[in-house]
Amino acid sequence: MPVLVASDLDRTLIYSSAALALTMPDARAPRLLCVEVHETRPLSYLTETAAQLLTELGDTAVFVPTTTRTRKQYQRINLPGPPPTYAICANGGHLLVDGVTDADWHARVQARLADECAPLAEVHDHLARTADAAWLRKHRIAEELFTYLVVERELLPEEWVKELAAWAEGRGWTVSLQGRKLYAVPRPLTKSAAVREVARRTGADLTLAAGDSLLDADLLLAADRGWRPGHGELADTGWTAPGITALPERGVLAGERILREFLKSARQG
Repeated sequence: MPVLVASDLDRTLIYSSAALALTMPDARAPRLLCVEVHETRPLSYLTETAAQLLTELGDTAVFVPTTTRTRKQYQRINLPGPPPTYAICANGGHLLVDGVTDADWHARVQARLADECAPLAEVHDHLARTADAAWLRKHRIAEELFTYLVVERELLPEEWVKELAAWAEGRGWTVSLQGRKLYAVPRPLTKSAAVREVARRTGADLTLAAGDSLLDADLLLAADRGWRPGHGELADTGWTAPGITALPERGVLAGERILREFLKSARQG
């Protein structure tokens, strides 16, 4: 039976230059491979060792990139190894099969959101009214499924984030702050639901997962084994659960460690 490996991407497997956390002496820094270019600029990296591990993993297990990125943002990434048959974008709103959206899955997601959550327009408008231009840089709607802000993190009031989270909770939405992005996402829009669908289609009887943010908690809980790095929302809040390993590594070396753990567990089956 195949092993399914579902992993978050940003700040779990791939890292911007600001998130690399290269705290070692320069001469001992790992060699890096750029896996994303945006508007002619290199944007995301992993170590060359991680690239080799990911290639081996793609030959060993069903590797499923599982991201909150939109489809357009995901398709900028050029990961090493065989192209994944399945990928999950928009936090589970889109299930890609050979790069193409599965229309039936997307329709099921939309129907559930309509039944269980306040409309996207209501949440988007609330953010527009309450965000302060002093720290707000961008306000975006992603795939007509959720909304997010790009903020100046050091100027963002913690109390405002708490008030937003409480307001959103009563409307069936959740809030997650990841780096300079603050997400408002419908609670039923989950990575775990899409991963379960891939497991059903592939017949996988073992699921491995990794992630760093609160939006990854449901993914980790749905897996048989999971890992979280030493940075990110989950680490900051001390989040853990049975079957979840909290790694000490931070930054790009955490991504390398996660891939080692994936490969070891996939080979053991």
